[in-house]
Amino acid sequence: MNPQTNFKKSNRLTGRRMAIAAIAVLAAAPVVALRAHGPHAGHGAKTAPAEQMPWGIAGSARAVSRTIAIDMSDDMKFSPNRLRIQLNETIRFQVRNRGKVMHEMVIGEPKTLKEHAELMKKHPNMEHDEPYMAHVSPGKRTDLIWTFNRAGKFQFACLVPGHFEAGMIGEIEVTG
Repeated sequence: MNPQTNFKKSNRLTGRRMAIAAIAVLAAAPVVALRAHGPHAGHGAKTAPAEQMPWGIAGSARAVSRTIAIDMSDDMKFSPNRLRIQLNETIRFQVRNRGKVMHEMVIGEPKTLKEHAELMKKHPNMEHDEPYMAHVSPGKRTDLIWTFNRAGKFQFACLVPGHFEAGMIGEIEVTG
């Protein structure tokens, strides 16, 4: 074989390898997207790295200064639905679903929650692993740990389609 033939063959193999790599990357893209927008099975897994949000940052179990039990019910209510929290307080929310349908607790700003609720209508099987979200099956309980290092008025809501619109929203006032 002459060197030019070897080059063409080598170049052809490289082209095939690149095509295979491109296909693999494109095939993996939906899997990556599903991590944030797939079935609810992993909702609340809290595997995302800590990221500063306007309403605070993921907290650690050893920094918890207070535990607040939050009940969710099929009458589309949180109990309690109003919270006062001190600036820099790390809260462990024990989120319990007392109903017979799926509920969730998502902390955020009113505008952000409303936008996400609209997105949930279009993609009702979204999966989340953000640390400010807890997705709870009927009759189950999970913990959500959050540090409120920003003062202000925030909300928590259930963004399961129809629940937010039915008024399943609570208020958080962070003072300090």
